[in-house]
Amino acid sequence: MQRLRLKFRRGEEVKFVSHLDIVRSWDRVFRRAKVPLAYSCGFTPRPRISVAAPLAVGVIGEAELMDIWLDRWMPPQSLVMMVDSELSDGFGILDACEVGLELPSLQSGLAFAEYRVAVMSDKGEQWVKDSLSSLLQTGELNWRHTRGTKERSYDLRALICDLWLVECHGNLYVLGMKLRCGASGSGRPEQVVAALGFPEYPEWIRRTGIALTGDLGT
Repeated sequence: MQRLRLKFRRGEEVKFVSHLDIVRSWDRVFRRAKVPLAYSCGFTPRPRISVAAPLAVGVIGEAELMDIWLDRWMPPQSLVMMVDSELSDGFGILDACEVGLELPSLQSGLAFAEYRVAVMSDKGEQWVKDSLSSLLQTGELNWRHTRGTKERSYDLRALICDLWLVECHGNLYVLGMKLRCGASGSGRPEQVVAALGFPEYPEWIRRTGIALTGDLGT
Protein backbone atom coordinates (compact mmCIF):
# COMPACT_ATOMS: atom_id res chain seq x y z
CA MET A 1 0.00 0.00 0.00
CA GLN A 2 1.11 3.56 -0.69
CA ARG A 3 0.06 6.93 0.73
CA LEU A 4 0.31 10.05 -1.41
CA ARG A 5 -0.13 13.65 -0.33
CA LEU A 6 -1.58 15.93 -2.98
CA LYS A 7 -1.63 19.70 -3.05
CA PHE A 8 -4.56 20.91 -5.12
CA ARG A 9 -6.60 23.97 -5.94
CA ARG A 10 -10.32 24.53 -5.80
CA GLY A 11 -11.07 27.51 -8.01
CA GLU A 12 -13.78 30.03 -8.71
CA GLU A 13 -15.76 27.57 -10.83
CA VAL A 14 -16.40 25.19 -7.92
CA LYS A 15 -16.32 27.47 -4.88
CA PHE A 16 -20.03 26.90 -4.22
CA VAL A 17 -19.71 23.10 -4.24
CA SER A 18 -20.02 21.50 -0.80
CA HIS A 19 -17.13 19.68 0.85
CA LEU A 20 -18.84 16.29 0.54
CA ASP A 21 -19.45 16.82 -3.17
CA ILE A 22 -15.83 17.91 -3.61
CA VAL A 23 -14.65 14.58 -2.16
CA ARG A 24 -17.09 12.72 -4.40
CA SER A 25 -15.78 14.63 -7.41
CA TRP A 26 -12.22 13.56 -6.62
CA ASP A 27 -13.37 9.97 -6.24
CA ARG A 28 -14.92 10.07 -9.73
CA VAL A 29 -11.80 11.68 -11.18
CA PHE A 30 -9.52 9.02 -9.70
CA ARG A 31 -11.75 6.22 -10.95
CA ARG A 32 -11.92 7.67 -14.47
CA ALA A 33 -8.13 7.98 -14.46
CA LYS A 34 -7.86 4.36 -13.26
CA VAL A 35 -5.90 5.33 -10.16
CA PRO A 36 -5.56 2.20 -7.96
CA LEU A 37 -7.30 3.61 -4.89
CA ALA A 38 -7.33 1.54 -1.73
CA TYR A 39 -10.68 1.05 -0.01
CA SER A 40 -11.70 0.83 3.63
CA CYS A 41 -12.84 -2.46 5.10
CA GLY A 42 -16.38 -3.24 6.19
CA PHE A 43 -19.82 -3.70 4.67
CA THR A 44 -19.62 -0.45 2.68
CA PRO A 45 -16.02 -0.01 1.50
CA ARG A 46 -15.12 3.60 0.74
CA PRO A 47 -12.14 5.01 -1.15
CA ARG A 48 -9.43 6.17 1.22
CA ILE A 49 -9.43 9.88 0.48
CA SER A 50 -8.81 12.39 3.27
CA VAL A 51 -8.93 16.18 2.82
CA ALA A 52 -7.04 18.17 5.46
CA ALA A 53 -9.61 20.86 6.27
CA PRO A 54 -13.02 21.43 4.68
CA LEU A 55 -13.50 24.74 2.91
CA ALA A 56 -16.62 26.74 3.59
CA VAL A 57 -18.93 27.10 0.60
CA GLY A 58 -17.94 30.20 -1.37
CA VAL A 59 -14.26 30.09 -0.40
CA ILE A 60 -11.55 29.50 -3.00
CA GLY A 61 -8.70 27.15 -2.07
CA GLU A 62 -5.35 27.86 -3.72
CA ALA A 63 -3.22 25.17 -2.03
CA GLU A 64 -5.38 22.54 -0.32
CA LEU A 65 -4.04 19.24 1.01
CA MET A 66 -5.39 15.75 0.52
CA ASP A 67 -4.07 12.26 1.30
CA ILE A 68 -5.02 9.25 -0.79
CA TRP A 69 -4.10 5.60 -0.28
CA LEU A 70 -3.29 3.29 -3.20
CA ASP A 71 -3.34 -0.50 -3.17
CA ARG A 72 -0.22 -0.65 -5.32
CA TRP A 73 2.79 1.63 -5.71
CA MET A 74 3.10 4.23 -8.47
CA PRO A 75 5.33 7.29 -9.01
CA PRO A 76 3.58 10.42 -7.69
CA GLN A 77 4.16 12.36 -10.89
CA SER A 78 2.67 9.53 -12.93
CA LEU A 79 -0.51 9.92 -10.92
CA VAL A 80 -0.53 13.66 -11.62
CA MET A 81 -0.26 13.01 -15.36
CA MET A 82 -3.00 10.35 -15.28
CA VAL A 83 -5.39 12.58 -13.36
CA ASP A 84 -4.70 15.86 -15.14
CA SER A 85 -6.67 15.03 -18.28
CA GLU A 86 -9.71 13.99 -16.22
CA LEU A 87 -10.00 17.17 -14.15
CA SER A 88 -12.94 19.48 -14.71
CA ASP A 89 -12.73 23.27 -14.61
CA GLY A 90 -11.89 24.61 -11.18
CA PHE A 91 -9.71 21.70 -10.07
CA GLY A 92 -5.98 21.25 -10.40
CA ILE A 93 -3.21 19.19 -8.80
CA LEU A 94 -0.24 21.39 -7.93
CA ASP A 95 2.07 18.78 -6.40
CA ALA A 96 2.21 15.17 -5.23
CA CYS A 97 4.60 13.32 -2.95
CA GLU A 98 4.77 10.04 -1.08
CA VAL A 99 4.40 10.13 2.71
CA GLY A 100 4.75 7.44 5.34
CA LEU A 101 1.84 5.13 6.02
CA GLU A 102 2.51 5.52 9.75
CA LEU A 103 2.11 9.30 9.81
CA PRO A 104 -0.86 10.71 11.73
CA SER A 105 -3.87 11.95 9.82
CA LEU A 106 -3.82 15.32 8.11
CA GLN A 107 -6.59 16.54 10.39
CA SER A 108 -4.65 15.76 13.57
CA GLY A 109 -1.61 17.64 12.26
CA LEU A 110 -3.31 20.91 11.33
CA ALA A 111 -1.67 24.05 12.75
CA PHE A 112 -2.94 27.11 10.89
CA ALA A 113 -4.28 28.37 7.57
CA GLU A 114 -3.53 31.57 5.67
CA TYR A 115 -6.14 33.61 3.85
CA ARG A 116 -6.53 36.61 1.60
CA VAL A 117 -9.80 38.40 2.27
CA ALA A 118 -11.22 41.31 0.26
CA VAL A 119 -13.41 43.82 2.11
CA MET A 120 -14.96 47.17 1.25
CA SER A 121 -14.62 50.30 3.41
CA ASP A 122 -14.90 54.04 2.85
CA LYS A 123 -13.11 54.86 6.12
CA GLY A 124 -9.63 55.00 4.63
CA GLU A 125 -6.41 53.03 4.78
CA GLN A 126 -5.32 54.32 8.19
CA TRP A 127 -8.59 53.20 9.78
CA VAL A 128 -8.07 49.72 8.34
CA LYS A 129 -4.50 49.56 9.66
CA ASP A 130 -5.58 50.81 13.08
CA SER A 131 -8.37 48.21 13.23
CA LEU A 132 -5.92 45.42 12.46
CA SER A 133 -3.46 46.67 15.07
CA SER A 134 -6.17 47.12 17.69
CA LEU A 135 -7.49 43.58 17.28
CA LEU A 136 -3.99 42.09 17.47
CA GLN A 137 -3.39 43.97 20.73
CA THR A 138 -6.62 42.65 22.24
CA GLY A 139 -5.98 40.07 24.93
CA GLU A 140 -9.29 38.24 24.66
CA LEU A 141 -12.33 38.56 22.42
CA ASN A 142 -15.41 36.66 23.52
CA TRP A 143 -17.36 35.70 20.40
CA ARG A 144 -20.70 34.01 19.92
CA HIS A 145 -21.40 31.87 16.90
CA THR A 146 -24.90 30.71 16.05
CA ARG A 147 -25.54 27.76 13.77
CA GLY A 148 -29.14 26.73 13.41
CA THR A 149 -30.57 26.59 16.91
CA LYS A 150 -27.19 26.11 18.59
CA GLU A 151 -25.02 28.90 19.97
CA ARG A 152 -21.53 28.62 21.36
CA SER A 153 -19.09 31.12 22.85
CA TYR A 154 -15.32 31.12 22.45
CA ASP A 155 -12.28 33.40 22.44
CA LEU A 156 -11.92 34.53 18.82
CA ARG A 157 -8.63 36.30 19.56
CA ALA A 158 -7.02 33.00 20.53
CA LEU A 159 -7.64 31.74 16.99
CA ILE A 160 -5.87 34.70 15.33
CA CYS A 161 -2.12 34.32 14.77
CA ASP A 162 -1.56 37.41 12.63
CA LEU A 163 -3.36 40.04 10.54
CA TRP A 164 -1.99 42.47 7.99
CA LEU A 165 -2.96 44.69 5.07
CA VAL A 166 -1.83 43.20 1.76
CA GLU A 167 -2.99 45.92 -0.64
CA CYS A 168 -5.74 48.41 -1.31
CA HIS A 169 -7.47 49.64 -4.46
CA GLY A 170 -9.76 52.56 -3.77
CA ASN A 171 -12.25 51.33 -1.18
CA LEU A 172 -11.30 47.66 -1.68
CA TYR A 173 -8.86 46.29 0.89
CA VAL A 174 -7.19 42.89 0.74
CA LEU A 175 -6.33 41.59 4.19
CA GLY A 176 -3.92 38.81 5.07
CA MET A 177 -4.94 36.46 7.87
CA LYS A 178 -3.09 33.67 9.62
CA LEU A 179 -5.67 31.75 11.65
CA ARG A 180 -5.46 28.68 13.81
CA CYS A 181 -6.91 25.55 12.30
CA GLY A 182 -7.46 22.24 14.01
CA ALA A 183 -9.41 20.13 16.46
CA SER A 184 -9.13 22.74 19.23
CA GLY A 185 -10.76 25.39 17.05
CA SER A 186 -10.48 27.10 13.68
CA GLY A 187 -10.65 30.80 12.92
CA ARG A 188 -13.25 31.89 10.38
CA PRO A 189 -12.23 34.84 8.18
CA GLU A 190 -15.73 36.30 7.98
CA GLN A 191 -15.92 36.45 11.78
CA VAL A 192 -12.56 38.20 11.96
CA VAL A 193 -13.83 40.71 9.39
CA ALA A 194 -16.87 41.40 11.58
CA ALA A 195 -14.67 41.74 14.67
CA LEU A 196 -12.53 44.30 12.83
CA GLY A 197 -15.60 46.48 12.36
CA PHE A 198 -16.40 45.91 8.69
CA PRO A 199 -20.20 45.86 8.37
CA GLU A 200 -20.40 43.87 5.13
CA TYR A 201 -19.54 40.25 4.36
CA PRO A 202 -16.20 39.93 2.48
CA GLU A 203 -16.20 40.41 -1.29
CA TRP A 204 -14.20 37.22 -1.58
CA ILE A 205 -12.14 34.82 0.55
CA ARG A 206 -9.18 32.75 -0.63
CA ARG A 207 -7.35 30.20 1.48
CA THR A 208 -3.78 30.42 0.23
CA GLY A 209 -2.17 27.69 2.31
CA ILE A 210 -2.41 25.19 5.14
CA ALA A 211 0.43 24.50 7.59
CA LEU A 212 0.89 21.25 9.48
CA THR A 213 2.68 20.89 12.80
CA GLY A 214 5.47 19.00 11.05
CA ASP A 215 6.04 22.01 8.78
CA LEU A 216 6.80 24.07 11.91
CA GLY A 217 9.43 21.67 13.17
CA THR A 218 7.25 20.36 16.00
